[in-house]
Amino acid sequence: MARRVRPLLALAVAGVLLAGCSGASGSSDTSGYVSGAGEITVVPVDERVDAPVLSGEDLEGNELTTADWAGEMIIVNVWGPWCPPCREEMPALKEVSQQYKDKGVEFVGVLNRSKSDTALAYTDKIGLPYPTFADQGGRLELKFNDSLPTIAVPTTWIIDPNGKVAARIAVDGLTATTLADLVDDVLAEPADA
Repeated sequence: MARRVRPLLALAVAGVLLAGCSGASGSSDTSGYVSGAGEITVVPVDERVDAPVLSGEDLEGNELTTADWAGEMIIVNVWGPWCPPCREEMPALKEVSQQYKDKGVEFVGVLNRSKSDTALAYTDKIGLPYPTFADQGGRLELKFNDSLPTIAVPTTWIIDPNGKVAARIAVDGLTATTLADLVDDVLAEPADA
């Protein structure tokens, strides 16, 4: 009987430790990231709040600000090269960023818990066509707490052309089709909405 209790006790302790990593989404992974809950939140136009203006340095140390894109749709993606779902969705983000490049849609990444040189090597390797903020302390990510806070990494926000947070995507396995459909929906809204 004592032998049977030890494995059960070990499983219970492991469950408690894993639950401590789960965050708001309720699911966890031992790789150091909190898995998305499969959640896409779209905010009705009349309920949207102002998106934060993000300013700082990109991965190469150059100044970067979303204020330069006022009046355009901005897609903000929080990611890290250490995060398997982040790496999995990068082709979709890359594809949609190229598809909408000439349609007034700007993309920008926000680096989470990683060194800039590691992330820069990764973005160079995959040919990511948009910049990424070096956000070591998470201060840029926290600016979304007044609208739709991060619930997992990766998280992607869609900021409408009026500078309001229109949607938050926190799903593992984001596809180009899903992202493009959401972008199309926001682009189709009346300009004065």
